[in-house]
Amino acid sequence: MKIGELAKAAQTQSETIRYYEREGLLPEAARTAANYRSYDNSHIQRLAFIRHCRSLDMTLGEIRTLLHFKDAPEENCAEVNELLDAHIGHVVTRIRELKTLEGELKALRKRCTSGHEAADCGILSGLEKAAQEQAQRSSGPGHGAHIQGAHQGVGAQSNPKKQTK
Repeated sequence: MKIGELAKAAQTQSETIRYYEREGLLPEAARTAANYRSYDNSHIQRLAFIRHCRSLDMTLGEIRTLLHFKDAPEENCAEVNELLDAHIGHVVTRIRELKTLEGELKALRKRCTSGHEAADCGILSGLEKAAQEQAQRSSGPGHGAHIQGAHQGVGAQSNPKKQTK
């Protein structure tokens, strides 16, 4: 099948498929005489695996590691267990961060209970004050504007055996 057919079968955009090929997650497809990519059912299955891992918020590095072990079924899966344990830790941390965020947003929402002029809006003034405080904290030496996420520095390497734990 051509890339458009694969995209439709896997409910994935063609550009995403090309990206996964460039990243080495999907094997390159054979080419027809007219130089079109030619995919088969194994590509659909692998793409479904990748998409499911992405739906679990796994990084491409983590997926690359899982695919390595999927492609080498004779290897010991202890590293797969470690990877999943680490990922669960990232999820737990992210949930904790989101609960804190929820509390902050609810507190901010309580600052303005009825319609006022925007100049008197407690929410806008609260956001402005917090932005100024954050700018002051970030302007010191060694403080960048990094946005925290669930996977700081995890899974960046392409070699699954040398991945940072």
